[in-house]
Formats: sequence, structure tokens, C-alpha cells
Amino acid sequence: MHAFANHVPAVVLRLDRNPFHHGTLGAVRSLGRKGVEVHAVVEAGGGPMGRSRYLRSAHPGPVGGLDPETPEALLECLTAVSERIGRPAVLIAMDDLSAIAVSRVAPALRDRFRIPHQPDNLPARVADKAELSRLCSRWDVPHPETVVPASGAEAAEAAWRLGLPVIAKWSRPWLLPSGADGLRSTTLVHTTAEARRLYERSAEAGSRLLLQRFLPAGPDTDWFFHGAFTRGGRPLLAGSGRKELSWPVRTGLTAVGRWLPDPAVEEAALHLAERLGYQGILDLDFRRDERGVFRLVDFNPRPGAQFRLFTDAAGLDVVQAMYLDLTGQRVPQPSGGAGRMFVAENYALLAAVRGRSLPRRRPAADPAPPKQGPAAERARVEAAWFAADDVRPFLAMLAAFLGRGAAKGVRVLRGVPAQGRRTARAVVRAPRQRGREQQPGVTPAGAVSRPVPPEASAEPDELVTR
Repeated sequence: MHAFANHVPAVVLRLDRNPFHHGTLGAVRSLGRKGVEVHAVVEAGGGPMGRSRYLRSAHPGPVGGLDPETPEALLECLTAVSERIGRPAVLIAMDDLSAIAVSRVAPALRDRFRIPHQPDNLPARVADKAELSRLCSRWDVPHPETVVPASGAEAAEAAWRLGLPVIAKWSRPWLLPSGADGLRSTTLVHTTAEARRLYERSAEAGSRLLLQRFLPAGPDTDWFFHGAFTRGGRPLLAGSGRKELSWPVRTGLTAVGRWLPDPAVEEAALHLAERLGYQGILDLDFRRDERGVFRLVDFNPRPGAQFRLFTDAAGLDVVQAMYLDLTGQRVPQPSGGAGRMFVAENYALLAAVRGRSLPRRRPAADPAPPKQGPAAERARVEAAWFAADDVRPFLAMLAAFLGRGAAKGVRVLRGVPAQGRRTARAVVRAPRQRGREQQPGVTPAGAVSRPVPPEASAEPDELVTR
């Protein structure tokens, strides 16, 4: 067990309004178990995370929210938090908006917080989808073929050339206005007219539209990489993993994941971090194309929600590694950990029901975990919410999740016509009938049709709150 001096407090910052963000809870527990005094700056008390025994206190975020382009309100908020704590603290941003805003006010916070050195607005640059595409092209990191159109006509032509359907993304999704009808960070576009219409809303979206070649999802296509880096892009702790289940199905966050070393994923991620001179924690998403090439599809300049998957045999994770580095302590050489699994209980349940499957068995090509006793084997599974030494967040999550899910289900059933209600009841009563095999590309009447893409599922979203 390596030495861990815990004399410096830590502040985890999350500016998005997701009460079920289990990554924030993971950071609180990770440092709190080491005896670190942990504070959180979150919306509305932090939801279930606010019940953790390892959280010293929860502080409200900036009054009236935050515009990342003018983050002075965050500076004022964090200055007040620092005054209440009374001594310098390590600051860890847990979402993209927080990471981008912190990098812009970091020079004014250096006396109050220990923050990774990220010059030249680096978090905003890598989180910008268009800029990420340019960086990947410049440094030979595989990336989906991407076009940034300069007009509606170019958008329509690009969609046709890339091959419909295509993925449409707003380059700076944190600028999207809340509640804007039809504006989502990522959309599957089926027609050239749809691509043209989206481009015409660029001013409303606040950033450029880009179109990417669609990479179909499959049982072994979605991978991720987590790493903590010191100055110069030198890794302190890093690893790659595979999504076994995601929510929403095939398109969303990791509901069940496994730590699986893959040389191609790790080489691409480490190469990019080194070229950027990245310091801090990052979370990268990859998708394997039909030729087996891993293509980087997203760069998150902060810990991923499933970061606790990458915990070595001594209990070291990327948040602890960053804390040690920022407090001037030696970060030990990581050892072991590959083969561990991570389960976000609420999303795993939804994904298993919606996808009609549980995580598949480990293929013969996957590395087998070492043989251990039952207790050690259980320790290789990291739950997002349940922890025997910190049960209250799990109970609070369960009560809130089931309550919100039931309320949403009632609203859905009241708001759809009778045929929709009959369909929803059939979904619940006859799940096996839903899963009957059907010839791909052929309707029951025998007419040829195109496969329905993942986002176009006709099944109701009764339980998910996005």
C-alpha cells in the first residue's frame, strides 16, 4: 500500500443538472475513503450523491446557472467556496461544461485551488467536435470521415456523399440553448433535406454543424479510454475498456463495462495526449468500424462516469492519481486491474430490458482474469451506486429513480392514443414475442425496407430521464 497524504481538501465540481451522475459519487468516495476532506459544488444538493458519508458538504453552483463563454459567475462561486473551506484545495471538474469554464478562470484561482495546467483553452478545443476532427487529421489519429459544411446546400451534398444515414453533431454542444425544439447534440440524419434544415439552425445552436459517416454499432464496437496525465502528456494511470451494455441502447453512456487492454485504442489515446501535452484526466470514446479500425468519436476533458472501472490492485484510480500529482506526491506505478467490470445498476437494468440481453460472455480472445477466491472475484465488479460502507446514496438513487420512472410512465401512457397504450402493454406483457427473429430488411408483409437505426427505435422510453 503506497503512502497517501490527505492533508489537502478536494472540491468536485459538476455544473450539469443530472442528479444521477454516478461519476461524481465515485470521485467523492474515492478520495473520501482515503481520508480527504471532500466538498462538492453541484446543483440542488447533488441528488443521491449528497447523501454520501464521505462528503463533507455540498455547495450551490453559480446563481442563475453558467454561460461558459462568460464564466465570471463561476469565479465568484468558487472564490466563495474557497473562503468557506479556508485553505487551498484540489479542484476536479466532473463534466465538460465545468472543465471548459474552469480552464478559463484558472489563472485567477491558482492561489485558491490546485488545478491541472491546461493552456490555450485546451478543454474547449478538444471538446469542440470540429476542432477534434482537425486535430485527429493532423496527427493521424483514426476518426470518422467528417465534413463541416459552409452552407445548407453543402450540408445536403455532404450527407449524400457520406452515405445516408449520417451523424450530425453541433461542434460545441455546451452552447445549445436549453429546451430548443429538435436541437440535440447528436442526431441521426436520414435525408439530405434534414441535413439542410439542421444547418439552417446553426445560429440558433450557437456553433457549427458537422456531418460524420455513420459507424454501425455492434456487440464489440464501442470502446473507451481513461487516463490521468501529468505535465507533458505523461501518463500516470491509463486503460482501455469495452462497453458491454450502454444506455440508451447502443448509443449512450456505459451501463456495463469491462477493463480490456487493447493496443490500438491505447496507442491512439496516448499519442494524442502526448501531442497535446495534456495534463489532467480525460475520457475518450472509440468505435470500431467494419474494417476493425478504432476511430475516436469523442474527447471528454474530465473523468468519465465509469472511471472507477480503472482501479488497480492497490485501489489507485485516475482521480486519486490526479490528486497525488497536484499535491506534489509520488504516484505509484499501477499494477493489475485488467478484467474488472463496472455496473451502473439503474442504467444496466434499463439497457438489459430494452436490449433484451445481458452482457455477453467473455470471448476466447479476451484475457481471462486470474483465478481467485469468491471475495476477490466480487471485488472485481465495481458498482456505481451500491457500496456496503456507503449505502445511503444507493437507497436515495433507487427511491428517486423508481419514483421518477413511474411518474414518467404514467405521463407517457396518458399522453398517447389507445393504440400506443396497447403497444406499451404488449411490450410489458410479452417480451419474448418482441424478440422474435425476423429476416433483416423485410417487413412482415414481405416488402423490402431499410433497417431501423438505433435512435429510431419505436419502443417507448418510459423510464429514462435525459
